[in-house]
Amino acid sequence: MKSMTGYGRGESQREGRIFTVEIKTVNHRYFEPSIRMSRKLAPLEGYLRSVLKERIARGKTDVFVTYENHSEEQGEVWINSARLGEYLTALRREGEKYGLQDDLTLSQVLRMPEVLSAQDLEEDEDLLKSLLTEATEQALSSLDEMREKEGDSLKRDLEEKISALAASREKIAARAPLVVQEYRERLYARIRELLDQETLREADSSRLEQEITIFSDRCCIDEELTRLNSHFSQFRQIMNQQGPVGRKLDFLTQELNRETNTIASKSNDLEITREALAMKNEIEKIREQIQNLE
Repeated sequence: MKSMTGYGRGESQREGRIFTVEIKTVNHRYFEPSIRMSRKLAPLEGYLRSVLKERIARGKTDVFVTYENHSEEQGEVWINSARLGEYLTALRREGEKYGLQDDLTLSQVLRMPEVLSAQDLEEDEDLLKSLLTEATEQALSSLDEMREKEGDSLKRDLEEKISALAASREKIAARAPLVVQEYRERLYARIRELLDQETLREADSSRLEQEITIFSDRCCIDEELTRLNSHFSQFRQIMNQQGPVGRKLDFLTQELNRETNTIASKSNDLEITREALAMKNEIEKIREQIQNLE
């Protein structure tokens, strides 16, 4: 299990070239990458996106790529002498015209439009791709380490919450058979209050038992209790699976909530209702935690 929240950094360098890749991920329903890199690396963005998609299933993913070239091969720089001469001639002519002192410096004229030009050396794309891959793999490994560590913490918390739900389920299962028995006793007690003993003996006991049976069917939660046990077992199995499990657990959590709601709606007993409400509160905590899982 992995959390969707994490940070990883990687660096690679060769032949005076240095790549740094930083990856930051947070919760999101889908995989949503945002890549920031210099324009000269734009041809590699599609490749980087595919590498990320193989390793990250869900989460908003911010990627920052920094590239530095400290090699001796830096491209060419040249000065447009003709344009520079035109600027100097025009400026000095106007200076003489208005009696202005000639205080021009080289740095000033080089900043004028179209005087200074530079062209980067065409980079070896295979080398850049290799360096980017190396730095990205380091960043992803660092990211996974953090996300797995957080995932282990979430797993322990979820296991505790499932155990708490299972304990509440056992209390409800133990209490459920007594509900019908207590209803029977209350029904007969009420009849005894209303009728004398002679009339009570003449009362149609089969009709009373039929009423009790209807009540029993209406508040029966055997199926819900059985399905809850099945869901607990599946939940634990999924937590031990490899790969993304967040969506599977999210679905199971919805099913847990559905069964618990049904138990609460069928309940005619204060203790069962109290336990069902406690379960709903715990399920909501589980749902919130699962939103952090990949």
